[in-house]
Amino acid sequence: MNKSNISDTIVTNTTTTDKSNAIADNRTVQATKDFYNLTPDSVLDALESVGYEPQAALLALNSYENRVYQFRDYDENRFVVKFYRPQRWTDEQILEEHLFCEQLSDNEIPVVSPIRTNNKTLFKHAGYRFAIFECKGGRTPELDDKETLIWLGRFIGRIHLSGESNHYQHRPTLSWEAFARDSVNYLLESSFVPSHILESYQATSQQIVTYCKTAFENFGPVNNIRLHGDCHPSNVMWTDKGPHFVDFDDSRTGPAIQDFWMLVTDNTTRIQWDHLIEGYEDFREFDDRELKLVEPLRAMRMLHYSAWLARRWEDPSFQHNFPWFNTNRYWEEQVLSLKEQQYQLQNLP
Repeated sequence: MNKSNISDTIVTNTTTTDKSNAIADNRTVQATKDFYNLTPDSVLDALESVGYEPQAALLALNSYENRVYQFRDYDENRFVVKFYRPQRWTDEQILEEHLFCEQLSDNEIPVVSPIRTNNKTLFKHAGYRFAIFECKGGRTPELDDKETLIWLGRFIGRIHLSGESNHYQHRPTLSWEAFARDSVNYLLESSFVPSHILESYQATSQQIVTYCKTAFENFGPVNNIRLHGDCHPSNVMWTDKGPHFVDFDDSRTGPAIQDFWMLVTDNTTRIQWDHLIEGYEDFREFDDRELKLVEPLRAMRMLHYSAWLARRWEDPSFQHNFPWFNTNRYWEEQVLSLKEQQYQLQNLP
């Protein structure tokens, strides 16, 4: 083959690839638009397709990543249906989360796992993927109460004991690359950061990425296990019978400390940590070395949160619920917050 033919072949293949990518992008855009336009009738039709007889009244719950609704059947039983955002998780990744929740439930750990119907937990209707859960309410736990923290620590210990008994094959790992580096790169390549603070944001955020990278590399091999992944107070429902854990949608593999630090509201002392760890070690040993990862994990979440909002900005619900995001004030305050976090990273014990 001569050079001319080689050149022609490359151009032809590139053009074919570009067309394929364009078709895939168009499908993604269309699927996302359809997700924005999920109607009450579509929700009811989906529920009826798997044998439920819902009342017409639907209550939209406070969820932005997915579309989540509470409904009742005609026997007054309450349920929650979650419609998964397109292009976020694959079917295999969703089913891994469902199996983990079922394993926890089988071990009598109080989590809200999806209802299995006809041996399925993930359903599809009219292009939508959804799962159904028993509706369990509760209140935010009192995180300044010793017994509450010990109780929470015990259940987190049991979750992690089950979490390390197997491994995710499809769900990602919590890493500084995905949460810090990739988030910063996305934000800097977008047009969200205002020009008058772009240089400051870039310098600060990239230094934070370096600190996070160094913290994980200096730590050495991390004992990554299956986690809740987003264990903040709103995902722990408290009742007079104790807690139950909800919303494993962000479950992934990572260090055990990830399921602790968002429950600690006072970082000036070790009191809350001590109570959580006391309960935790009734079931699983706590690796004190992981405390060194708390501030890097906090920094990674800050960067990831901004990138999450940016990636979802075309969703009208995000523009409605987070109108402050695309403003100068948000980014100016973000730079200040990142500089404060940078100081914490510089002074890690």
